[in-house]
Amino acid sequence: MPKGTEAERLVVQRVGQGLFRSALLDFWQGRCCITGLDVPELLRASHIRPWAKCVTDEQRLDVFNGLLLAPHLDALFDAGFMTVEDDGAVRLAASLGMSQRQQLGLTGKLVVHALRAEHLKYVGFHRHAVWRD
Repeated sequence: MPKGTEAERLVVQRVGQGLFRSALLDFWQGRCCITGLDVPELLRASHIRPWAKCVTDEQRLDVFNGLLLAPHLDALFDAGFMTVEDDGAVRLAASLGMSQRQQLGLTGKLVVHALRAEHLKYVGFHRHAVWRD
């Protein structure tokens, strides 16, 4: 058994993450851009082009490189099980079975509302570099 259940760690924090989240909450009016969920404490500021794959700090903090998502959608998007078309239509990976989609409540047509032209370079990157299909 370990001597304790806690340990001190040196952590590298992403500078600007709070600013990015605030910008997304403002841009998407405090709602998930797909479901409309309006509980800010539950919403995730999700990078379309992942933080680690951004070339510049401007990309990392660009409000158009972000989607405000409900937690289950954020997990799907980050893991590449979900992506977004240029028209805002949401695509789910074929490897995500129908029963799994039903369990996640993903049975209807999903759309990112208010997607703008400025988002397109980022969603294109996501489809090319993150999307699983």
